[in-house]
Amino acid sequence: MTRIYYEATALGPASLPSAAWDLTSFLENAKAQVQQWGGLVLMLLGAAALVWGGVLLLKKLWANPQTASQQAGWGTIAALIIFAGALGTGGWQFIETVGSGGQQTIEDLGGGTVIVQTVDQVGGVLDRISG
Repeated sequence: MTRIYYEATALGPASLPSAAWDLTSFLENAKAQVQQWGGLVLMLLGAAALVWGGVLLLKKLWANPQTASQQAGWGTIAALIIFAGALGTGGWQFIETVGSGGQQTIEDLGGGTVIVQTVDQVGGVLDRISG
């Protein structure tokens, strides 16, 4: 018993990590935490949707062809399984990749110059065409 007490006291107090308590650090940490929680929620929903896609697939395969109009279509089932699998395994990374592709498209579309014609310029062109 004495040995355990000696070893515990020999280690000394644990040093606390130093952390900045400013607004920037708070927001960066909050962003990281929301991404982590959001990714886990997306993975959970993806897993649930994958199970539901499997249920719909089995119902579709076992169904009577005469009642096929009341069921989900093959395209819906396939899309559900594909996207649910991507969300279930990728979570936040999958959504971030899709979002960054959209960001790149917007930047590519917005990279050109805009030509602005005033009313006077348009009127001059119309005068030259008609006259």
